Amino acid sequence: MQSVMVGIKRVVDYNVRVRVKPDGSGMATEGLKMSINPFDEIAIEAALRLKESGAFAQVVLVTIGPAEAEQQLRTGLAMGADRAIRVDAPARLEPLTVARALHALAEREQPGLVVLGKQAVDDDHGQTGQMLAALWGRPQATFASELAVAGNVATVTREIDSGLETLEVDLPAVVTTDLRLNQPRYVKLPEILKAKTKPLAVLPLAELGVDAQPQFTVREFAPPPARVAGVRVQDVAELVAALNARGVLS
Repeated sequence: MQSVMVGIKRVVDYNVRVRVKPDGSGMATEGLKMSINPFDEIAIEAALRLKESGAFAQVVLVTIGPAEAEQQLRTGLAMGADRAIRVDAPARLEPLTVARALHALAEREQPGLVVLGKQAVDDDHGQTGQMLAALWGRPQATFASELAVAGNVATVTREIDSGLETLEVDLPAVVTTDLRLNQPRYVKLPEILKAKTKPLAVLPLAELGVDAQPQFTVREFAPPPARVAGVRVQDVAELVAALNARGVLS
């Protein structure tokens, strides 16, 4: 049986408030708690459940980033993944660069399925899974709220504007996970200790033949404008009068 490859990203913990640097050059992340991107954590859980069902033999974690990202790989290994690969690269990479790196790894690993979070909570691009599928020339099923594998076919249910859509894709394929797919398991202390001995390989990005040179330049970061305080009204008549005064109602 083949393996499941799961791509994860190191991000600022979603409970932490991030601020823009005073000079507008980026986000101030020094000293902040870092964790696995929440959507990627759901992807790990999905892969583990597929392995436990007997659909796959192994779960392989992959991240593209600096040495600090190994902490998040070890967390994923503690959840139950079998081994991990870190592609040594700068922390900030464009989605296409990440997709190219994942494609090179998919060609090496030959997984039966690649599972990614639908987006990262730091940049919200939501593009990497789709780009990977295009580069790999394999089917994709995005924003999965349900996932099952039988033989060489993955069945994915996804939420759309008109309700639920069910897709069947031939494996190997790329699946991206939505929030409602599952609830990631709690990591226990014995598993954290065991994860320290699990294999974690490091590869230079250049070894995969991927150029990390960015195609876009971000000139400046700025916080959103402060929201204007709301107005409390006593009844519907006062609400209608206030809306009329602002010219909202015609």
